[in-house]
Amino acid sequence: MAATAEDFEEVDIPRSVLESVVIRFAGDSGDGMQLTGNQFTLATALAGNDLATFPDFPAEIRAPIGTTFGVSAFQINFGSRGIRTSGDALDVLVAMNPAALKANSADTRPGGLLIVDTGSFTKRNLDKAGYGENPLTDNSLEKYKVLEIDMSRLTKEAVKDIGLSAKDGLRCKNMWALGLIYWMYGRKRKPTVDWLNTKFQKLPAIAEANIAALNAGHAFGETAEMPAEVGAYTVPAADIEPGLYRTITGADAIAWGLVAGVRLADLEMVFCSYPITPASSVLHTLAAMKRQGVLTFQAEDEISAVCAAIGASYGGSLGITSSSGPGVALKMEAMGLAISVELPLVVVNSQRAGPSTGLPTKTEQSDLYQSVYGRNADSPVIVLAARSPGDCFDTAIEAVRLATKYMTPVILLTDGYIANASEPWLIPDFDDYEPFPVKFHDDPEGFQPYLRDPENLSRIWVKPGTPGLEHRVGGIEKDYDTGHISYDPDNHQKMTNVRAAKIRGVAKDIPPQTIEQGEDSGRVAVVGWGSTYGPISRAVSDLRAEGQQVSHIHLRYIYPFAPNLGNLLTGFDKILVPEMNTGQLVTILRSEFLAPAEGLNKVNGQPFKIVEIEDAIRARLED
Repeated sequence: MAATAEDFEEVDIPRSVLESVVIRFAGDSGDGMQLTGNQFTLATALAGNDLATFPDFPAEIRAPIGTTFGVSAFQINFGSRGIRTSGDALDVLVAMNPAALKANSADTRPGGLLIVDTGSFTKRNLDKAGYGENPLTDNSLEKYKVLEIDMSRLTKEAVKDIGLSAKDGLRCKNMWALGLIYWMYGRKRKPTVDWLNTKFQKLPAIAEANIAALNAGHAFGETAEMPAEVGAYTVPAADIEPGLYRTITGADAIAWGLVAGVRLADLEMVFCSYPITPASSVLHTLAAMKRQGVLTFQAEDEISAVCAAIGASYGGSLGITSSSGPGVALKMEAMGLAISVELPLVVVNSQRAGPSTGLPTKTEQSDLYQSVYGRNADSPVIVLAARSPGDCFDTAIEAVRLATKYMTPVILLTDGYIANASEPWLIPDFDDYEPFPVKFHDDPEGFQPYLRDPENLSRIWVKPGTPGLEHRVGGIEKDYDTGHISYDPDNHQKMTNVRAAKIRGVAKDIPPQTIEQGEDSGRVAVVGWGSTYGPISRAVSDLRAEGQQVSHIHLRYIYPFAPNLGNLLTGFDKILVPEMNTGQLVTILRSEFLAPAEGLNKVNGQPFKIVEIEDAIRARLED
């Protein structure tokens, strides 16, 4: 029978109190680092800490084992204060092999702790990682605290009586490492034990081995004579708003927000997608929600996915499609059709690094130009951007609301960081959301398919087959009044103008732009969008605590902008725009408002560090 956590009593010991900790687990892509990180996240959430995570996958999933190209990592920042980012410098790095150490040690703060599996530091693995000498013996790690443990050997010893092969037994070493970290930070093992027993209920030996490894790592912490600089710590629970919480990823929140949105609109959802990194998780989540009335369609290519979604909207459901930048590029012609026939459509773009294939698993804010300008002819759409995993839920609801109210495509931007990262999410009361039920046109008197609402200029929505309202629409320009094909030059001008006016009019239907932190005028405003929210928020907060005059403005509505944004920007001497691209929002702000915006740009596939933004702000305050 498998061991349980109750078999290993948690012993209270003296612990040093810490406000926050940044830990990264790193190893080969097959070492279970994401699983390890997720379990530590769960245990940390149950301990009442605020947290933010950053899963970092290798761009080459099938990279040779033991090479830096195949290193997978999971970072978590947790604390007793509000946490907005996954952390800058690591306090603890758990390196399961030389490649993991080489790829990640530079991110560890001086004096930080490296926990290293010495059992993997063979000559062969050192060569694969690109080490000329063993870093554990050549003094190259002297600025860190290094805890050398033969985790491989200790894991094999812990599971040797369970009957697994040596290879399968060694796969449990991630649980051994997790057990040690649980001891160091006073985490309870029971949730992980319960999860292992459930996950491997049909493979009880695997469950037993992993639990044995977990407990062995924990027992090592309890019984081993640790170096003086390695101790046991506690991070008190954070003071957060009371309520029911769960950890949530951006992909999950997008999926649930879309489901909530279509319920508020009293519609059925048809989600059509082609799997692509990092957007696939949205499809995976929705595909498991058939009981909630969600219909998913996994298409064979991006074009068929978006065309199927448009067809669903024509049929009276809400068509939704999801992709990453390269896939959205393929969808653009069909999106132009949705703009022309004026049908609601939600396009979720989980941005990734690079043109072409680029770096599929790395994050970037690469598709703002594509979203705002990226279709043929004059083809405006609504563009929204979520700022965090939890914010994806509300932003998805807003995307559904605007798409159905204005009969237009809406592009919802996330990125690889938001999609994969997690944070505690206060589960909202669905009754607090105001419904926005769609009303289909059913009056045949004076019917024309392009009759418009005089206030918002959206055309009527008719379910095909409604008696007396039979109609067809297509991509060739329509007559403004009848919807018939028209080649009249003046009519084309009129239709182009009305489609643009409809989207511009959305600005009257969105909240005024607010200041996240600081005053509404002053020396420096830091303007952000998307996942830069966390590091900008922390950087501005730190500088304001020093008495610096800096404000934070964060945009959810990218196109159109809130109507007061231009006036708000004029109140600042300098405008700094941190972006994970080469300056796309900067260009748009300069174009729309002639604002003196300056970019802080990086395109290395990693989120901003807080210190990078702090340094850039200080430089502008000193000018």
